[in-house]
Amino acid sequence: MPEKIIKKTEKKSSVKKTEAKSKNSGYGADSITVLEGLDPVRKRPGMYIGSTSSTGLHHLIWEVVDNGIDEAMAGYATEVNVALLDNGMVEVTDNGRGIPVGKHKVTGVSALETVMTKLHAGGKFGEGGGYKVSGGLHGVGVSVVNALSEHMKAEVYRDNKVWEQEYKIGKPIKKIRSTGSTRKTGTKITFKPDTTIFSVTEYSWGKILDRLRQQSYLTKGITITVEDKRKDHRKKYYKFHFEGGIKAYIKTLNRNKTVKNNTIFYVEKDINDSKVEIALQYNDEYNETVLSFANNIYNPEGGTHLIGFRTALTRTINTYARAQNLLKEKDENLSGEDVREGLTSIISVKLTDPQFEGQTKGKLGNAEMKTYVEQVFGETFAIFLEEHPKEAAQIVGKCILSSQARMAARNARASILRKGALDSMTLPGKLSDCSSRKAEECEIYIVEGDSAGGSAKQGRDRRYQAILPLRGKILNVERARLDKMLANNEIKNLVIALGTNIDDQFDVSKLRYHRVVIMTDADVDGAHIRTLLLTLFFRHFTPLITNGHLFIAQPPLYQLKKGATIKYAYTEEEKEVIIKEMGGIKAEISENPTEDTDNIEADAKTAAKKPTRINIQRYKGLGEMNPDQLWETTMDPETRMMKQVTVEDAALADSIFDMLMGSDVAPRKKFIQTHAKKVENLDV
Repeated sequence: MPEKIIKKTEKKSSVKKTEAKSKNSGYGADSITVLEGLDPVRKRPGMYIGSTSSTGLHHLIWEVVDNGIDEAMAGYATEVNVALLDNGMVEVTDNGRGIPVGKHKVTGVSALETVMTKLHAGGKFGEGGGYKVSGGLHGVGVSVVNALSEHMKAEVYRDNKVWEQEYKIGKPIKKIRSTGSTRKTGTKITFKPDTTIFSVTEYSWGKILDRLRQQSYLTKGITITVEDKRKDHRKKYYKFHFEGGIKAYIKTLNRNKTVKNNTIFYVEKDINDSKVEIALQYNDEYNETVLSFANNIYNPEGGTHLIGFRTALTRTINTYARAQNLLKEKDENLSGEDVREGLTSIISVKLTDPQFEGQTKGKLGNAEMKTYVEQVFGETFAIFLEEHPKEAAQIVGKCILSSQARMAARNARASILRKGALDSMTLPGKLSDCSSRKAEECEIYIVEGDSAGGSAKQGRDRRYQAILPLRGKILNVERARLDKMLANNEIKNLVIALGTNIDDQFDVSKLRYHRVVIMTDADVDGAHIRTLLLTLFFRHFTPLITNGHLFIAQPPLYQLKKGATIKYAYTEEEKEVIIKEMGGIKAEISENPTEDTDNIEADAKTAAKKPTRINIQRYKGLGEMNPDQLWETTMDPETRMMKQVTVEDAALADSIFDMLMGSDVAPRKKFIQTHAKKVENLDV
């Protein structure tokens, strides 16, 4: 699960190109339509790429890659390559048709320059020979990347020539020119993000791999390569190619799980001008993993295609269960929640005129896609169940068991609400609440144990900071249904304290604290408790994360004292820097503040100076810190350091939680063996 730090205030492909299509068929300068200029992008970059943090930085890569993917979806490209270069440069190459270079009749400059320097200019509007299906719907992709780059170079291989043009902060340095001849086709874009725009300039190799692997699943037959060519990094090279497409994706998502239907359901069908592609498989877990895409763009908020899928899934399973007498006449119909437990599914639609909500494309709005998906999936899944009776019985049996558990959980939830009522008169006795009733200014610290809870209670600002201590480790909810969860006192207290209810009854508008902060010790037990809480929030309070309400407190590892000067170090590296700043370069550490060995003799910077005495205390737990120290280092908004928990890739997060917290020991053991040597400091 990705986190962002808040400080102070918060080999070439073997796949041949499609020969049936002409490389330039109808795709020329006249295919490019112009809508407006680039200045708004630099003024409000967040409107176009979501943010100027790590998310926005990586979004630049996605925008350029999407152009190559669009060429592949149109049948003109089979390869996309992404390379990280020195000085923060990124190079993206495809073997498509190449951006048109002829003079554009509206702008009077080349089509390449038009695409690169005009907002809403591209082959994705109007009729002509552009794209019928495109992920980059808004046409702002590469021009926005250009606007937000210190330097960009476009190299086009087209019409047996190599064409080049360079840009600085979105403006062309020189006119387009031909620099040689070539027999290949395609486009190479090299860019360096503007460091005055972005607060983060370091790329995440893992994030890039995950995104491009996903794109290769969604585009059958494409080969995507990723290279790290930076001199100060270990050279890395990955190639992704999946002939199975989203069926291979399903296998990957379920690789550590016991599946109910060994035969993966799969359908791919054209309907009118659109295409519907769906794959699904059930497993024995309690959680649902359904990922929906429109034109290869992930839609975290779903949309009409997801609604159509869910409607057809519930109806088809109920119809089959009744016909096979697996559901008796007296039995209630299975609910949508029942039929989605343990479901892993990919819904991928491609359409000519997608209507998304915003530039981030979080939700698909085309009404016709509900009908298309419902029709295609409903018909083919009914046939699948008839043709695979043993696997169908396994699926229905899983759904019926889920229904029985849901009723038990409903009774457990109702019992809690009758007792709790989620008002201040019935809040948990262990909760030290804050005096403010304005949720937007309130925060709750979930702390480990009564000792830390006592220090936090005394050190807090009681006007807006609430403290909820936990007793021991909470239940691992990865393999527990709701009725068992709500029988756990710690989880029950948390549900009542937050005021939001849980799971499908969750209501973020009733959240009593807009910052929910996990604050645990910096040791193995603390890390375990933190992981258990993160699992709980990810599985059952997801909107807390997606709406930016969940944080992790960062208490210091060390206190360093020299005379009246006290400083705190949050990492080993920071500790060494502070020691040098205080006049020493070598020191041993005491973990017991009551012993005289706290007084450490540190070497002086020069022989002329006397040795400097530095007291270094290693904090093993929050309970070792007095209330003033805890406030100053961890709870004071003016000085504290916190991590905000985010989920940028739901599928990745789901698989990580399943591996770390699930019942299968083998993959967890392999993960630990693989990554153990990378851990620099481990408290045991």
